[in-house]
Amino acid sequence: MQEAVEAMADDARAASRVLATAHRSHKDTALRRMAEGIDAGRSVILEANARDLARGREKGMAENLLDRLALDDARIDALIGALHELAGQTDPVGADHRRADPAQRAAGLPDPGADGRGRRDLRGPPNVTVDIAGLAVKSGNAAMLRGGSAAQETNTALVGILRDALDAAGFPMDAVQSVDEYGRDGATALMLARGRVDVLVPRGGRGLIQSVVATPGCR
Repeated sequence: MQEAVEAMADDARAASRVLATAHRSHKDTALRRMAEGIDAGRSVILEANARDLARGREKGMAENLLDRLALDDARIDALIGALHELAGQTDPVGADHRRADPAQRAAGLPDPGADGRGRRDLRGPPNVTVDIAGLAVKSGNAAMLRGGSAAQETNTALVGILRDALDAAGFPMDAVQSVDEYGRDGATALMLARGRVDVLVPRGGRGLIQSVVATPGCR
């Protein structure tokens, strides 16, 4: 499994080289294709989400967590709108971001960080999947995702749509990948993929922390 994840990371790195040199118009086209793909795949996404919600209820998941997990037409519209919004922003690659733009902040747009990547309030799955994929494309990067098990079917549907959109736009599909099929071991494999993953952003609770502490090479 470690070798498989490292091979995925190598593919992501190769894809990122294509994104890194892409013209803004090409990247923005990909973002709009992603938005269109989510809109066209709305029923598939909602069906997958319904299965995740049903499984969550069977396991006794708290209502507030179910609400964070749930998608409906309004929330899908928000995901689509966020991608179009991102496509309308200036290209962060090569820009000077030492000064924040007050007008941009007032408009509620994600502020570009010092590294050229946009910052967005990532509230939880499955919004995170679309947000990170969109920000990766806009900033000329690739993203390897590990979503929570509670949203696995929803994330699988979303990642498939996003990858198809990248392909339709003429970009490598491997600019967006998921290690969800490997569960928590997939996250650990990413942590151990030194030299292949430039930035790792773990999000999780006590279980993730214990996994990092207990795994040689993760610290």
